[in-house]
Amino acid sequence: MNGVHDTGGMQGFGPVTAEPGEPPFHDEWERRAFAITLALGALGLWNIDQMRHERESLSPAEYLTSSYYRIWFLAVERAVRELELLDREGLRARTAEELTGLFSSRSSYERPIGTGPVFRAGQRVRTRTINPSGHTRLPRYARGRVGTVLAVRGAHVFPDRNAVPLGQEPDPAPEWLYTVDFSAGELWGEGADPTVTVSIDAWEPYLEAA
Repeated sequence: MNGVHDTGGMQGFGPVTAEPGEPPFHDEWERRAFAITLALGALGLWNIDQMRHERESLSPAEYLTSSYYRIWFLAVERAVRELELLDREGLRARTAEELTGLFSSRSSYERPIGTGPVFRAGQRVRTRTINPSGHTRLPRYARGRVGTVLAVRGAHVFPDRNAVPLGQEPDPAPEWLYTVDFSAGELWGEGADPTVTVSIDAWEPYLEAA
């Protein structure tokens, strides 16, 4: 989806000011929005890619004028309406102990796959120029660019297929994942700092041999 969430390389937004010692949450409601998102996801109502797509589907005005965790909260609000959870009698109660176990465990999206990787470390590749209507992890600024494979990361669930509309069955079929390195000049043009490189994680369907 070519939405306002994909701002890499865009101009006119002003400087990004880093906050020294920035805390994870600035207000109590942000902590709660984070917990609600993870708790409902742990109940199997959505996966990580579906929730990312919900955030990306907010209106441009809402997205650009909202803080980070307000975007999370608005996406959850949108999702529970789509799933009609607000009209149900309620979700089954879960105790704090149950959810603590879910939060402390780490889930992996790496999966076995029956084929070998097409590309290898050190190989030159070109990212495809795509304009999907749904969720993708390939940013616009890195499409149609030539880079070098730094590493093969194994086979992982492909986000573009996993982010189906809420209520539909996701497709967890994996694809090989690579870290690809680009020069700043390749991404931003001749005026870019020649000492800078940018690395992205790119699934195999995003790539072709250069």
